[in-house]
Amino acid sequence: MLLDNKKVAIIGAGPVGLTMARLLQQKGVAVSVHERDRNDTARIWGGTLDLHPATGQHAMQQAGLLAQYFALAKPMGRIITDEQGNVLAQKNPAFDNPEINRNQLRTLLLQSLNAGTVIWDKHLTALEAHGGQWLLQFADQSTATADLVIGANGGMSGIRKYITDTQVEATGTQIIQGEVVLPAMRCPTFYQKCAGQILMTTHNGYSLVANPQNNGILTYSIMFAATQSPAHWENPENISAFLAQKLGHWGSIFQELFGATSAFWALPTRKLPLAQAWKNNRPIPLTLIGDAAHLMPPFAGQGVNTGLMDAVLLTENLSNGQFETIETAIAHYEQQMFVYASQAQEASAHNEIQIRQPDFSFIQIIQ
Repeated sequence: MLLDNKKVAIIGAGPVGLTMARLLQQKGVAVSVHERDRNDTARIWGGTLDLHPATGQHAMQQAGLLAQYFALAKPMGRIITDEQGNVLAQKNPAFDNPEINRNQLRTLLLQSLNAGTVIWDKHLTALEAHGGQWLLQFADQSTATADLVIGANGGMSGIRKYITDTQVEATGTQIIQGEVVLPAMRCPTFYQKCAGQILMTTHNGYSLVANPQNNGILTYSIMFAATQSPAHWENPENISAFLAQKLGHWGSIFQELFGATSAFWALPTRKLPLAQAWKNNRPIPLTLIGDAAHLMPPFAGQGVNTGLMDAVLLTENLSNGQFETIETAIAHYEQQMFVYASQAQEASAHNEIQIRQPDFSFIQIIQ
């Protein structure tokens, strides 16, 4: 096998990086994962993930973790309301496409790895070709070496500059995320309206999606066309003013939700265009997977699923004996990835344009 007696370093312990490590370890590869989080108890923020059967679930199956995924994930239906909270439509839970909490998924993947695979509190600052290997340099002044480096460290990956000059660009949508701890107590009317399902509301270009069952916390996102700079939303007072000005006329259940929210985050949506080929003059094998390779907005639910496809394809190329060198295995993976990741980005862009339209309805999506 191409990776016999080779050391692989994965940068980033998100679901894609950890799945990549699991798949390689099943092939007997010596792999380490370097993660900037201080330890495995660092919380991952955000909504739940739904792994699609042909992509994310396929990766879990290849990793021998599909049964555990289904044991943890929750099938969830959809409830569509208007801005006053009146129910317009419902969709029954999809048992073949359940939602899983991000922290639960990470724990599942971590427990599947050999002890010591993930090295915590390691913020990569530089790569340098040295003695036929990559020399990895970290913020704490420590170093490591690897024969292959795989960047899985997210949309703002610092490794990307070694492979492409393409820059991440804004897509024109702003997302405000909120969470409510103890939602049954703090926003009981809204929580009951959800009825254990994902509640979706849109009105005049402003959309809200809420999940009442995110590992005991209610999480939600508000999406709308971006008209302010990202710095504007760093001030919590600006978020409060936005809610009062733009959504103050929404019904009482939404005002209850906003008032019960314990924390807000503002996130501009970004993507990494895949319009040009990556550099092929890498002195030592190096590639990207997941958001580091093809960052996209969440409007088609394709981001993590596409990243898990990356992990499966790259593992197959590196272990199936069909390629003469690591470089050719990586090149084939990247050629394939550009095709399916571009299609996923196009689907996300299509939905993003739709969701910002004043006459958009979530009923168009669930039917």
